[in-house]
Amino acid sequence: MFTNNIPKILSQIGPTDRVLDIGGWAQSFARADYVMDAMPYETRGWLKQPAASGAHVEKEHFSAATWIQRDMCDRTPWPFEDKFFDYVVCSHTLEDIRDPLWSCSEILRVGKRGYIEVPSKLYEFTFDPAMGMVGQPHHRWLVTIEGTRLTFEMKYHSIHKPGFHLPAYARVGRPPEDEVQWLFWNDHFDYQEASVPHGLEDIENRLRSFVVAHPPRTSVAGRCRFALSQGTQAIKKKLPKPLKRVLKKILPL
Repeated sequence: MFTNNIPKILSQIGPTDRVLDIGGWAQSFARADYVMDAMPYETRGWLKQPAASGAHVEKEHFSAATWIQRDMCDRTPWPFEDKFFDYVVCSHTLEDIRDPLWSCSEILRVGKRGYIEVPSKLYEFTFDPAMGMVGQPHHRWLVTIEGTRLTFEMKYHSIHKPGFHLPAYARVGRPPEDEVQWLFWNDHFDYQEASVPHGLEDIENRLRSFVVAHPPRTSVAGRCRFALSQGTQAIKKKLPKPLKRVLKKILPL
């Protein structure tokens, strides 16, 4: 969750409001009274960071009893009455799941208002040298938020081919708010799947169009620093552990 948005989220939640966190296993929203995720309560906090609102909420409001472990895309209604929740948080989940349209419909059914956050397309189109691929490997969808409308487009495999994504150095100097996109909604939002492309040529034209429209803004100096950093990391990986420990004390590796 984008940290800068947390105060606004909390300001919209009253002390007696009932709050649901959708997909909060990796990093739960502490103010949530309920969490729904495919993973169990006991293994929550995979990111090994404080709960998303940890700086603003002292303890988790949810418990094992209000942790709902289930497949949120199984096309059966979630186990809550209509408008049961005053506020629904869904952060970095819709891009992962197989049926975000169903989940959006259920968010609107069970919630009165809320907050949705997903990776930006800039983030998802940028090569990650640490993983050797573009964006996150488990993300199924490229998401666009325009106004109050979410559009989901399959993350086609061609995005990993040269010419259809942004280079890793494009992230250098990119402000954190450009890595994500979000929607504060009240009562309603729209959602849809992008039109189906007509074959490989259409897919690659769409990907290429985004890349051309978003050239890297990284300076030459920034690109050089990035290349030097990558070279240093590559050397570091090949060094024996005793030498790494010695060099760590004298060099910023």
